[in-house]
Amino acid sequence: MKKPWAGRFKEKTSKTVESFTESISFDHRLWRYDIEGSIAHTKMLCKQGIITKADSEKIINGLEIIAKEIGTGKFKFREDLEDIHMNIEAALIKKLGNVGGKLHTARSRNDQVALDLRLYLRAEIKEILSLIKKFQKILLNMATNHLNSLMPGYTHLQRAQPVLFSHHLLAYVEMLQRDNERFKDALKRINLLPLGSCAIAGTALPIDRGYVAKLLDFKGISQNSIDAVSDRDFAIEFLSSAALLIMHLSRLAEELILWSTEEFRFIELPDAFTTGSSIMPQKKNPDVAELIRGKTGRVYGNLLSLLTVMKGIPLSYNRDLQEDKLPVFDTVETVKSCLIVLNEMLPSIKVNTKRMHETAGDAYSTATDIAEYLVKKGVPFRKAHKITGKIVLYCIKEKKKLEELSINELKKFSPLIKKDIYSHIEAEDSVKAKTSRGGTAPDEVRRQIRRLDNLIK
Repeated sequence: MKKPWAGRFKEKTSKTVESFTESISFDHRLWRYDIEGSIAHTKMLCKQGIITKADSEKIINGLEIIAKEIGTGKFKFREDLEDIHMNIEAALIKKLGNVGGKLHTARSRNDQVALDLRLYLRAEIKEILSLIKKFQKILLNMATNHLNSLMPGYTHLQRAQPVLFSHHLLAYVEMLQRDNERFKDALKRINLLPLGSCAIAGTALPIDRGYVAKLLDFKGISQNSIDAVSDRDFAIEFLSSAALLIMHLSRLAEELILWSTEEFRFIELPDAFTTGSSIMPQKKNPDVAELIRGKTGRVYGNLLSLLTVMKGIPLSYNRDLQEDKLPVFDTVETVKSCLIVLNEMLPSIKVNTKRMHETAGDAYSTATDIAEYLVKKGVPFRKAHKITGKIVLYCIKEKKKLEELSINELKKFSPLIKKDIYSHIEAEDSVKAKTSRGGTAPDEVRRQIRRLDNLIK
């Protein structure tokens, strides 16, 4: 088959160039969206009297047959036809002759590929949102089951203050909720129809873009034909949202790795989601979590890749834009696979609540509670902080825990300290006292669970 632009050229395209410029090896996955868009376009051409009803029916029937052939693996993609658009169009023309050639009326591959990518991302984001919601529910369920489980909270990876394990888990639910909102917001800009912009300037034919938008369930149409064919902001926005999502997943993966070490012993990862060593029989390696952490770099790289592609492109369409698909496709697959494996793994994790509880009050983690106790007695916070620091230093020297100090020892640091201080320096008491909105007190965590549960229903 001759190239669609063959009339302008005297020589055939070099085989080397065909191999270098093809995208069918990866954009074939857009086939269902290409056909969906083509059917809607055909219906519009018929409605507007640009093609006959008979031709419209033949084209739509031909496209549906091609869809079945691709779906069943019978369709043979050809590299010399470059991309999914020309592969489908060539097959249609082969089936229908000149009638098939009418499909491309009032459109260009420039607006066609922009349409396909938007349809693809719209569908994939909906799947990602579903996976995020499932992940949030798993975390909420874990949090509900651990409303009384204490753990040491960390800053700088040093034990800081005791918190509820459920409170810690809810931090990830909050992150995922922001991810959810970002993807939903991105859908607003993805869900605009570019078709009808043609190559750059629109068309003199009497098309009805609003009708196509309605058929394809787009909320609106692009308003500038130059921008419509050269815009990839929507893809970059998706990649940016995905980068933030996988960053959150990577942070959780890192904690799972740390918590499963002998040094922490907070959790035990399920055998089905770990691997062993080829030389050390005792090893149980957190490979799944490590791979999630590692794959984060790919998603970051995909975002930077497309940003770099776009940074120097003059208006409007340039072939550089062919490089938009691989970063998007790879990110979709990577993010979905990470969410799927986490959704399967997390419910099977064994939590060592005893170990967590034992360490929650270590490292003088309730020292801030002593400072706040003094504040309630009228001591300025900075002075209370200094007094408490001296108490901690004394404990270190005497090799004692805060709760092991006698009242006489404590009074040496401030005469305001009374016996009621002992109800402030146990880990359980510390957690119960943190009743500020968003704090780690059990009642407050219950409220957070109810709020999040209502948000993600």
